[in-house]
Amino acid sequence: MTFTTPPSSLIVEPQPQPHDEKKHNLTGFIIFLCSESVIFLAFFSGYAVLKTSALNWLPPGVAGLDVHMPLINTIVLVSSSGTIYLAERFKAKENLALFRGFWLLSMAMGAYFLYGQYVEWSGLEFGFTSGTFGGTFYLLTGFHGLHVATGIGLMGLMLVKSFLPGNYEKGEQGVEATSLFWHFVDVIWIVLFILIYLWQ
Repeated sequence: MTFTTPPSSLIVEPQPQPHDEKKHNLTGFIIFLCSESVIFLAFFSGYAVLKTSALNWLPPGVAGLDVHMPLINTIVLVSSSGTIYLAERFKAKENLALFRGFWLLSMAMGAYFLYGQYVEWSGLEFGFTSGTFGGTFYLLTGFHGLHVATGIGLMGLMLVKSFLPGNYEKGEQGVEATSLFWHFVDVIWIVLFILIYLWQ
């Protein structure tokens, strides 16, 4: 019995499977946001448990928090989700001028939110060491403010990259990821606003 080797033209080499790098990158970022959600959920739960179990929740001499300025900040921050969505839409239509305009507007609204938080903190009659409420208030709002500052930094980076020739030839994952992060920051703030300012 003899064996013959098939001609090389009949040998089918295994072809590499198509790899959706864009989807892969965003999946990793979504997992990162899920881990961030777990951290905030732990903070929210801890705040609720401490508040419901405390005999004297507010520091002495503090009747409650003013809602007026935080409400304005909330409206501005939530509205920035709309402007960053419009920026994304104009990016998809390859209208870079309007993309940059709405992107920059979103950055400005985020900066206004941080300024409003600074003004609010400056006028408060209690500090980080003023009981459990003081510590949790500054921890939660400060940690969220750090995320807002990070989001503004990411948007600034994407804005600069939009001026680089051929930057979007291999996709625009950075813009989409930054937009997702910003929507996440807005949703977290809505929960914080309800928890801290409305549930007093």
